[in-house]
Amino acid sequence: MPLPGPRNALTDIPGLTVGHATDPRVDTGVTVIRAARVCTASVDIRGGGPGGRESSALEPENMVGQLHALVFAGGSVFGLGAADAVAAALSAEGVGLHLKAGAPAIPIVPSAVLHDLANGGDKQWGLEPPYRRLGFEALANAGTEITQGAVGAGRGAMAGVLKGGLGTASLDLGDGLLVAALVVANPIGSVYMPDGRTFWAWPWEIAGEFGGVRPAGDQDCSDPIPELSRLDSMGRLQAGANTTLVVVASTAQLSTAECKRVAIMAQDGIARAVRPAHLPFDGDTVFALATGAVELGSGARRQVSIGSIGSAAADCVARAIARVCTLRAVEQHLFDPLPGLLCQHRQAQLGIHPLQMAVARHVQAIIATAQFQQLLGDRPIPAA
Repeated sequence: MPLPGPRNALTDIPGLTVGHATDPRVDTGVTVIRAARVCTASVDIRGGGPGGRESSALEPENMVGQLHALVFAGGSVFGLGAADAVAAALSAEGVGLHLKAGAPAIPIVPSAVLHDLANGGDKQWGLEPPYRRLGFEALANAGTEITQGAVGAGRGAMAGVLKGGLGTASLDLGDGLLVAALVVANPIGSVYMPDGRTFWAWPWEIAGEFGGVRPAGDQDCSDPIPELSRLDSMGRLQAGANTTLVVVASTAQLSTAECKRVAIMAQDGIARAVRPAHLPFDGDTVFALATGAVELGSGARRQVSIGSIGSAAADCVARAIARVCTLRAVEQHLFDPLPGLLCQHRQAQLGIHPLQMAVARHVQAIIATAQFQQLLGDRPIPAA
């Protein structure tokens, strides 16, 4: 059975680093994925309200089909400025296409943005949006350890009526072939089944990574948009106001057209984890890139391998969405996915007596229950 890579993260793919820059005052941020060497890449867009740049350069019918870095940002159209900064910084390092002696290097830096302009924070920036500055910072922060949650481009993200954020997951298929995903989960749809505590993505969970919760009994899953009334009452039904941004990567040697197929297949991961997905309100965008370290062979065997990579990529996307939503729920004390282990860890770390911890958790549960009930109305509340 395939298992996650050593970090269970996008940076399990050798040569990839990830950096965040977060502005708590503005309640937004930027995430940069940098490749040590140029990567073959493509993109697939399924949402009705996408925002981005240079995606056309990654289409198989066009001549570029590769990238040096990828930028995800909050800020909607203003967030596109982050990629300007990353491109400028890489060019200054000599990274990019060299078309003429003496001319600046031309880095290929596609970008996709999400709408977080109505999620709080001071957005009155006038003529100086913060995203160019955040782009420089995120690139400078790039490394192999990835912080998940309300960081970088995921700072102001929502997932339905709950907090979203940035998550990641990986899968080792053996013989050096690794697949991984990084997501910024800001979908209009719900990540939870009708019971309010089981993720739609639960069948793809590995080793209890998002709590091990399983559906209890029969549930009525017939409502096509479970959170429609609450989203409408919160004023969150606006075209282009939500999205799930995704990058999937593998160590395989793929063409641009094959990366396109992987990106198309990886979109299924959003649909596995979010109900519904790809709405007119969403901007769901999946980038797929390949580092080229592992040769897949030819003929039918190659096509089977590409199918395996695409399927694994979809699994990683679904898991990454559920992983970050688990983390955000724990941060908000909505539920504890690993009650015994997590409490013991906290007690040992903080030197708190178990009775003190129990009292504190009881108080937190009361507060969180009241807040959650106010937010979700009559929706079942996850066990504290």
